[in-house]
Amino acid sequence: MPDTPYVPPKVWTHDAPSGGKFASINAPTAGAREEKALPVGKHPLQLYSLATPNGVKVSIMLEELLALGHSGAEYDAWLIKIGDGDQFGSGFVEINPNSKIPALADHSVEGEPLRVFESGSILVYLAEKFGAFLPTETRARTETLNWLFWQMGSAPFLGGGFGHFYAYAPEKYEYPINRYAMEVKRQLDVLDRQLADNRYIAGDDYTIADMAIWPWYGVLARGELYEAGEFLSVQHYKHVQRWAAEVAERPGVIRGRKVNRTWGDESEQAPERHDASDLD
Repeated sequence: MPDTPYVPPKVWTHDAPSGGKFASINAPTAGAREEKALPVGKHPLQLYSLATPNGVKVSIMLEELLALGHSGAEYDAWLIKIGDGDQFGSGFVEINPNSKIPALADHSVEGEPLRVFESGSILVYLAEKFGAFLPTETRARTETLNWLFWQMGSAPFLGGGFGHFYAYAPEKYEYPINRYAMEVKRQLDVLDRQLADNRYIAGDDYTIADMAIWPWYGVLARGELYEAGEFLSVQHYKHVQRWAAEVAERPGVIRGRKVNRTWGDESEQAPERHDASDLD
């Protein structure tokens, strides 16, 4: 504990760097910081991303669609280096005013390219565009969307909460780590109970709910996220472990995880993707 407890001022100001891994790019304002056009490739779908848990949701979806034979899902994937602030270039901000990856531009529509941002929105858009991985029957569709939105609401506790204080904060603080570790373990228990009676998250079929949840919680269960597997005792969530292992073996998942990846084993990296051969 600090010698002098922190007392919030009456009015917060951004006078000093916040510290941590992303302190150099964090700011309390939105909008473009430089004029920088985005590249456009040969395919109708243009993905601007990085292989973070949110980013690979979309590249996995696109690779799964291609594996099903949807040739219209061919895409170019361009690397957005968030540590360098690429997400604040004017071209990217035009597609996503929130300056977060992933962002998608669909050039196959009439008129101006259609922008799609927020990973959950992109998954729904692609599922409806190609008629895949989102059931049409009301109950099954609703259950899939229930879990998709569960992920969108829950992952900030895992990423911005637990991940930030456990892995990225300039110092380790007991209270926030304990607070977010408890919530992450509660979320793992939610998933474990759901997967006790279901092969996949929303039932018997693999859907966009699995694509959204696996890059966060499946990867966490496999000990590959924040190196926190032992700390969180992830091996105790047996049903999550079973599901995480099965999804990890899908060819679309294996390929999708390589897209816009610039770290780890070189054989697992494809900083840009413009053709299927880029992942071979």
